[in-house]
Amino acid sequence: MSESPSPSPLSEQYTINTALLNQHPHELFRRYRPVTPLLRRDDGIYIGIRARDVEALTTDPRTLQLETQIARARGVTDGPLLQFLENTMLLSNGVQHRRRRVPLVWAFAFNSVTALRPQIRALAEHLIDTHYHRGEMDFIADFANWLPARVISAILGVPEVDIPDFTRRVYSLARALSSSFSEADVPHLQKVAGELTAYVRDLLDERRLHPREDFLSSYVAALQVSEQLSPVEALTQIITVLLAGSDTTRGALAIQTSLLLEHREQWDAVCRDSALIPGAVLECLRYEPSVGSFARVTVDDIPLHGTLLPRGHVVSLSTLAAMRDPALYADPDRFDIRRTHARRHLAFGGGVHRCLGETLAKIELEEGLRALTRRLPTLELDGGPAVVQGSGGIRLVKDLRVRWARGAA
Repeated sequence: MSESPSPSPLSEQYTINTALLNQHPHELFRRYRPVTPLLRRDDGIYIGIRARDVEALTTDPRTLQLETQIARARGVTDGPLLQFLENTMLLSNGVQHRRRRVPLVWAFAFNSVTALRPQIRALAEHLIDTHYHRGEMDFIADFANWLPARVISAILGVPEVDIPDFTRRVYSLARALSSSFSEADVPHLQKVAGELTAYVRDLLDERRLHPREDFLSSYVAALQVSEQLSPVEALTQIITVLLAGSDTTRGALAIQTSLLLEHREQWDAVCRDSALIPGAVLECLRYEPSVGSFARVTVDDIPLHGTLLPRGHVVSLSTLAAMRDPALYADPDRFDIRRTHARRHLAFGGGVHRCLGETLAKIELEEGLRALTRRLPTLELDGGPAVVQGSGGIRLVKDLRVRWARGAA
């Protein structure tokens, strides 16, 4: 019986300029997906670009969640930024990951979160009412920034007066979870990480002294009894929730609104039939996700269709590429809100690291869209579509202005 040939190292022809990839990810993934399972960025990071491989590698024991490898390579060797990255559940594995995640699970349980749907809808409608008289708004600054920030603040019990400051810092710190952040970003990221750490520490100290009927008070009490997390770990998970519960949903709100307004007939269909809203949300997450990839590090050599993914390397599992793979979706470059989606959507990752706030994010996106289509059916782009930058990690979304005919709601 003949042995299978050994996998070959990835050819140099599949090394891609990172800046070019960030500018034209869909075009490059479409070109290379049929001929190679992997690409390699010019900074040495491998990229898995086929749906089947992305799904499999997410839970493959030969890969681990990326910890601080990229940050250290960017010169982050100490300070509050490294403290956050070392202690967040987002970048931890095994026992540490479970220990850090478990105290937060019940706060995002399905029943607890679905009960918030009327409150989320009211928050979205209030944001629209605040700007309705103007007939226009900067969608990100006036709407997308605030809906997820106010929702996560309500869940955690963060004072409303603090929302603007912590939101600005959270959205800045999100850059540290993008695979494209550079050494030039580090001083600013250190600053905002330090500010958020001090803010959350004060918040938790206040709950210890003056407990309330809210999640933070319960969290503090539970940790004091169990002694499950160190003080640094405890406050880092709250920073993590503030970040993960705000920035990715902010981007997704802007992207889905822009996509639907670019495809006017589908916007109008949602305005006529609210039953289309859940499918519209899932299609927007597929077509242009606000999180482009999930990073892993290989702990063993992994053969992929005759190509070697070597041990000891960072691999970016590109959901951006996977969700436009013809093997997963027919006619994948067509935007279609009536498309059938898998029950476990790839946009939220997989395995033990699957997004803790998946249900909450879907509800925020659905209720944000419901409020917009009910109150502002004449909504239209005031200029070009949203600009989405980056190919991996949390992507940058900017420049989305909209307008509407007052009195037509």
